[in-house]
Amino acid sequence: MSKSTGSDKYQRLFTDFLTSTDALQVYHNSRLVFSSTKDGLLPLLEYARTAARGYTTVVVFDKVVGRAAALLCIKVGAGAVYSPLGSQLAAHVLQEHGIEYHLQRLVPFITTADGNDMCPMERMSLGKSPEEFYQALIERLSDRGG
Repeated sequence: MSKSTGSDKYQRLFTDFLTSTDALQVYHNSRLVFSSTKDGLLPLLEYARTAARGYTTVVVFDKVVGRAAALLCIKVGAGAVYSPLGSQLAAHVLQEHGIEYHLQRLVPFITTADGNDMCPMERMSLGKSPEEFYQALIERLSDRGG
C-alpha cells in the first residue's frame, strides 16, 4: 500500500535497506545520516534524541512501521516513510499528517511476537499526538532506567 506522488528516487536505496542488517535508516537529500541495527522503537527514539535536530525533512526506512513508529517519524520531520510492513493505524496517521508512505504489506495493527495481541507500543500510541507519544515513551523509559 502506497501513497506516493512523482518519481521515487529512494526506491533503490530502500531495496538495499531490505537486504541489510539495519532496522532503521534515515536519509537527508539521498545521504544516509543515521542507521541502527537495534530492534523496536529504540533506533527512532535515539535518532529523535540526537541527530534529528540537524535536519528538517528526512526519509525514513524502518523494518516495521506501526502507529507508534509513525508518530515518531512525524516527530523527527519525516517527509516520506518506507517499510516492508506497516499497520493501517500507521498509514492513517501518516496520511493525516500529509506524509508520503510506502508500506509493502499492510496489516490492521502491529502484533506482539506471538501474534496474539496488539503490540504494547501500538496500544500506547492510540489517541496520542506525536509529541504526547514521544513524551510518554521518554517517561516510560526513564521509569525503567533507560
